[in-house]
Amino acid sequence: MGKFKKWKEVLYTKLRRTLYLEQMDSKLGTMHALEVDNYLQHNLYNNPKYQVPEKLTRFEMQVFSQFGEDGILREIFRRIGTTNKYFVEFGVEDGSETNSTYLLYQDWKGLWIDGDERFTSAIKESCANAISQKKLTVITSFITAENIESIFARGNVPEEFDLLSIDIDRNDYYIWKAITHYRPRVVIIEYNAVFPPGDHFVVPYDANAMWDKSSNYGASLEALAKLGEEKGYKLVAGSFAGLNAFFVREDVMGDHFTGPFTAANHYEEPRYFLYTKKGHPRKISL
Repeated sequence: MGKFKKWKEVLYTKLRRTLYLEQMDSKLGTMHALEVDNYLQHNLYNNPKYQVPEKLTRFEMQVFSQFGEDGILREIFRRIGTTNKYFVEFGVEDGSETNSTYLLYQDWKGLWIDGDERFTSAIKESCANAISQKKLTVITSFITAENIESIFARGNVPEEFDLLSIDIDRNDYYIWKAITHYRPRVVIIEYNAVFPPGDHFVVPYDANAMWDKSSNYGASLEALAKLGEEKGYKLVAGSFAGLNAFFVREDVMGDHFTGPFTAANHYEEPRYFLYTKKGHPRKISL
């Protein structure tokens, strides 16, 4: 009985500690969310710098995107309109935190690509209806500059479509450069905000490489802005968290955006601490 009593005491102590840690995590999460809200109110929403028309950053809103990308994309397409409401996004993981998930809820259709079969299997389960209705195509494939257009062909991607979202944490620059036979109207691509405007940084290409958790990944905003110019796109925004750059194809811009369309104008420093998910966990069911 003594051993049984001691075992119960140990188990009870572990249970209390687990519950305590869970409560602490919840409190810390709430505190972080409040701190983020206060920071955004002071530094973004009430900051005169972001109240001018050309600053799309002021329209940021997080629905399913990692930060405020959902709001910026909504404003861009409000200005330029849509054509076929078709998107392509890769590096989507399980689909619960992407730049195009919100669009699926707005009757868009498109292609998701991820190299991890665990993620694509989860998508096929959570998005079974969207897939069966041919609103969403899912392909499991490791992406390289050499195979990206063949993957597009497999997915029956139209040559012109509304949105391309690139986020694979390493070779993003080279993947966009390799897309030449497809002309998305809007491109959102991750940039390496460690490197400020004026720095032309691009990680050396290695088809088999993945992010090694260091700052040696992707490309600086300066390098992506130059590549965009070469491909016929203008840089129109950078997300406030210093994560994603937004490009619009020159022939569809009209007078809806005001320059200068430069890295110096649209660069945002890394503010990754702003990441937070408020309210119910984002879990898709489409």
